[in-house]
Amino acid sequence: MDLQKILPKNGPPVDQVSKYIEKYKNNLIVIKYGGNVFIERKIFNNFIEDISILNKLGLSIVVIHGGGPRIKRELERSNITSKFIRGLRVTDAKVINIVEKVLIEFNEDIVSSLKEKGIKAISLNTKQNCVIEVIPEAEELGFVGIPNKINVDIIKDQIKNKLIPIISPLGFGDNNQAYNINGDNAAGAIAKSLKSRRLLLMTNVEGVLDKNKKLIQEISTFEILEMIKNGTITEGMIPKINTCLDAINNGVTAVAIIDGRKKHSVLFEIFSDKGSGTLIR
Repeated sequence: MDLQKILPKNGPPVDQVSKYIEKYKNNLIVIKYGGNVFIERKIFNNFIEDISILNKLGLSIVVIHGGGPRIKRELERSNITSKFIRGLRVTDAKVINIVEKVLIEFNEDIVSSLKEKGIKAISLNTKQNCVIEVIPEAEELGFVGIPNKINVDIIKDQIKNKLIPIISPLGFGDNNQAYNINGDNAAGAIAKSLKSRRLLLMTNVEGVLDKNKKLIQEISTFEILEMIKNGTITEGMIPKINTCLDAINNGVTAVAIIDGRKKHSVLFEIFSDKGSGTLIR
């Protein structure tokens, strides 16, 4: 394999890449693509390029995407004001229809963008091959669900067929009712069920920062809990960290929170010695 031809000029060093290809070739990597900046096409295209490179290098990957900013935009267009409880959008029958439509459109956008690069991907959502079953999170939230069961066979079959599963954070409750799921929770549940080697949460922050706002490159679960206790890690980051800890305690080897705004952050995280965000072991 000619790595020079596949890798971008401004990507990780070739000698490091070959070492990590060997390390990951029989493993699975789950990637969550989400966060408020990812509505920008330039960042989206960079993500698509990174995923296509991973595929060309023979790695097995599963992608779960979010869609908060797109949902917000669509609800505003429909003059619907969102109400949030504990950071989760209250989702009634009207809102879930819009959420489902937006997330499936975004899902298909990712699949078709990969196909344009010659990469075979497949949509898994509530309209086709739904892989997530949920229980309602709380009555006051309406159609917001917590993953209860992941149909791993469907996902594994796609990977065997050399396809990249692209999964929407949507699931079915009773009577095949669609539910919205927090994207990080969906990604964590899928990574756990597949016992993936890595879970990458792409977001719009550098990673986990210390008291002096400096990036922490690697951290243990014990140190993370201390940082929550002493208030270094606060509000918005806590649910993300809880997803990471839950995944690590349930068979995922390591989780990284990486900055999706940085060019080739996925490649640097997987194929370089220093990574590109915070690695939690």
